[in-house]
Amino acid sequence: MRIALFVTCVGDAMFPEAARATLTVLERLGHEVAFPEQQVCCGQMHLNSGYAEDARRLGRRFGEVFGDYEVVVAPSSSCAGALREHFGHTNVFELSELLVRKLGVEDVGATFPHRVTYHATCHSLRVAKVGDAPTRLLQNVRGLELVELPRADECCGFGGTFAIKNAETSSAILDDKCAAVESTGAEFCTALDGSCLLQIGGGLSRRGSAARPIHLAEILASA
Repeated sequence: MRIALFVTCVGDAMFPEAARATLTVLERLGHEVAFPEQQVCCGQMHLNSGYAEDARRLGRRFGEVFGDYEVVVAPSSSCAGALREHFGHTNVFELSELLVRKLGVEDVGATFPHRVTYHATCHSLRVAKVGDAPTRLLQNVRGLELVELPRADECCGFGGTFAIKNAETSSAILDDKCAAVESTGAEFCTALDGSCLLQIGGGLSRRGSAARPIHLAEILASA
């Protein structure tokens, strides 16, 4: 299958390794991955901030760039969910749901001998609705010990501009999330969204925690 890769703004700026890992996983499974160089922001941040017309313009631009592809993958449930649910681009999938639901793959041949906990981001739960696809993939990674995160369905406090406009509340929510991660004894906290991993990673670092953030795609690409 020929699959187009949408790296997202956060992915391009802060998590290029997640995009490269997505490419690695899909090519390992025998798929051809295309990268349209004309891609820009999907408009999610504009939509979340109340700039609806600017968001729609970017949504239309996405359609112009990716409209000819049957399948588009993004290493971000928030961007995939926004494009699908708000802008009607039904050909867009987050990586884990693409693998499990569309391609029927739960074992990608990965090896990651570490103790890992999984944070289900708000958009993955409530917008993209990826369900148990990420955990099904993690359970098939060789050597990986998956430990349940207490109160896993609670927000990390990022929420796009929420973390900026409501910094004190965001920090309090983050403290609870970091304490939950530490309680698992996990070496790594994984998630589907780079923005949430930035938030959690920053919190863990300031606490001097041994746990580190890692994108799901990076685990799946490990061999």
